[in-house]
Amino acid sequence: MPRPFAFTRRHALRALSAWLAPVALQATAAAGDASEGPAECVIPAKAGGGFALTCALARDALQAVRPARTPLAQRYLPGGIGAVAFDRIASGQLGGPGTLVAFSSGSLLNLAQGRFGPHPPSAVRWIASLGTDYGVVAVHRDSPYRRLQDLIAALRQDPSRVVFGAGGTVGSQDWVKAALLVRAAGGAPKAMRFVSFEGGGDALGALQGKHVDAFPGDAAEALQAIAGGAPLRLLAVLSEARLGGALTGVPTAREQGADIVWPTVRGVYLSANVPDAAVRAWTAAFTEATAAPGYAALRERHGLYPFVLTGAALDDYVQARIKAYQALADELGLRRWKP
Repeated sequence: MPRPFAFTRRHALRALSAWLAPVALQATAAAGDASEGPAECVIPAKAGGGFALTCALARDALQAVRPARTPLAQRYLPGGIGAVAFDRIASGQLGGPGTLVAFSSGSLLNLAQGRFGPHPPSAVRWIASLGTDYGVVAVHRDSPYRRLQDLIAALRQDPSRVVFGAGGTVGSQDWVKAALLVRAAGGAPKAMRFVSFEGGGDALGALQGKHVDAFPGDAAEALQAIAGGAPLRLLAVLSEARLGGALTGVPTAREQGADIVWPTVRGVYLSANVPDAAVRAWTAAFTEATAAPGYAALRERHGLYPFVLTGAALDDYVQARIKAYQALADELGLRRWKP
């Protein structure tokens, strides 16, 4: 008859083996396919903006096609509207096969100006674009500016009369939107008043409190705030033609005499130091996710419009946009730092 100690020990070992088995399988899966293991999406700003929206869409899209995987964790790392996260990834302080980072057209604009430190675009691996947002001009619901023409008329009288508030500093994409509005009114962009915030969420909060007059941000984050009860009015959308969905009825800037178009592509990148196998795995995962039948509806729920690229096509797009943004920066008299 076995001793009680031997019986207990044997059963304890069996229990330990049963507990370790799925852990070992998960580790093996993660080693073979980085997109199947535990991973996180870094949000390089404070809550409430477009980067948070991007990571939420990435999480939900992956979960829809791979329901058994661990949901993509969300992590905030604000600083320089993406600059801190990019520097830590590029310098190796942060990263690995399980660390995705959200980016936008604003990230590419900052890279074009050398605002992300001494790092070229090749310091990361561009994995996927998930969709595109569009710029908007929003004011408080009680604002005297009822139409975009009213705002432009005020800017024409005095560019410093209107206080813009948005994410980023001078040279950021929201600053550029405001600068283009001032230029459309015949004024000098450097004469305008612009209050910088660490992300669209903070800027929209300032607009709700009437601390700033106008928000030259993006549609998705503005609509998210409106859905949450924010007393805002959209004066214009910066798209080539009118958009549907929640933006039905919002005129374009072009319709109102200001030829300004600003798409904001949103996606994710990885560190350039990860194995090629991890890049292929994540690329395949997002290719599968964005091609799924339910993705269009999911993307729309997050306020984005169609624009999916992966692999070489995304690399080419990034390079082309950076060149275009460099030309725009020179046009607006913005300083460019060489990486």
